[in-house]
Amino acid sequence: MKKATLAHLATPGAEIAVRVTPKASRNVVEPGPAGLRVYVTTAPEGGKANAAVRKLLAKALGVAPTSLTLVRGETAREKVFRVA
Repeated sequence: MKKATLAHLATPGAEIAVRVTPKASRNVVEPGPAGLRVYVTTAPEGGKANAAVRKLLAKALGVAPTSLTLVRGETAREKVFRVA
């Protein structure tokens, strides 16, 4: 099965809205109705889920995790990341 690439979203300065589902059964990034849906197996404790989301989203976008900055939603399911 071929994985879809989201590299077209990785333009510098772009803000990407994501809806996060922690403690999911698998790690995956999917298109959603209002942005991207990100499922991570990590529990939302001490920022671990945010780190997992950043790493997974960076891999899907084809950029380094350090080039993604969490702009809004540190403790919410709805998050916005900015591409550096």
